[in-house]
Amino acid sequence: MKTIAVIGAGTMGNGIAHTFAQSGFIVKLIDVSEKSLDKGMATIAANLDRMLSKGTITQEDVAKTITNIITYTDIKDGVVGVDLVVEAATENVELKLNIFKQLNEYCSHNTILATNTSSISITQIGAVVAHPERVIGMHFMNPVPIMKLVEIIRGYNTSDEVTKIIMTLSEKLGKVPVEVNDYPGFVANRILMPMLNEAIETLYNKVAGVYEIDTVMKLGMGHPMGPLQLADFIGLDVCLAILNVMYDGFKNPKYAPCPLLVNMVRAGKLGVKSGEGFYDYSENKKAEKISKQFT
Repeated sequence: MKTIAVIGAGTMGNGIAHTFAQSGFIVKLIDVSEKSLDKGMATIAANLDRMLSKGTITQEDVAKTITNIITYTDIKDGVVGVDLVVEAATENVELKLNIFKQLNEYCSHNTILATNTSSISITQIGAVVAHPERVIGMHFMNPVPIMKLVEIIRGYNTSDEVTKIIMTLSEKLGKVPVEVNDYPGFVANRILMPMLNEAIETLYNKVAGVYEIDTVMKLGMGHPMGPLQLADFIGLDVCLAILNVMYDGFKNPKYAPCPLLVNMVRAGKLGVKSGEGFYDYSENKKAEKISKQFT
């Protein structure tokens, strides 16, 4: 396996492209927006420079990584001759199904098709392509170049052979792959999202404030960041989308998103990406200033 296509140049997509390219793979980074591709490549360059300044990579590593990435705005051109496609588009089921229908048309039947979805059914995605045994989940964690975990999700039809190939490939990237089965939220988000939602409920019910909730979880439970800060980092729209998938999948009220989360997403308060969530990021990206709404 030498050539990888990554669909989506956003936070996860550019991180996945960076990781494969740094490991010596040729990467075709695909996005419909030239602006998004430019921004993604700028992010990769900045992250490489940060690693260089810390002495974890060399200038030669930086140059090789950048050289290994080719950008495309046309999915048909981008997936020609690749061994693996990793889809990392927005967490929207219709969008992902449409992408996989295109991959079914443009890719060889021997091409492994992976999705970085954090909650959507691998089985559902696999159902829109011929040979669904080649469809698998590769759920990377953010920030991708740093975080070691990759959830490897088997759909109902995913073959043992494809699972073994992707597990081995993940190890070649320096990651720790963990195999899980295809149920809403998988493992990471099935456990994480209800906790974040409960933290938002705790704020909504005025049990405590933003600072107090995050401080209790950081100092009392040893979490590196508080749940409200983490929700801002992930993106409140992403949290809402995952909770909705889980609620629809299980029909269990414990996964129902908090009304406060719903309203914040409707108001465009999405966290770091929008400049405001539970914290105000207008001056810097650190969660130091609590949003005026919660003071």
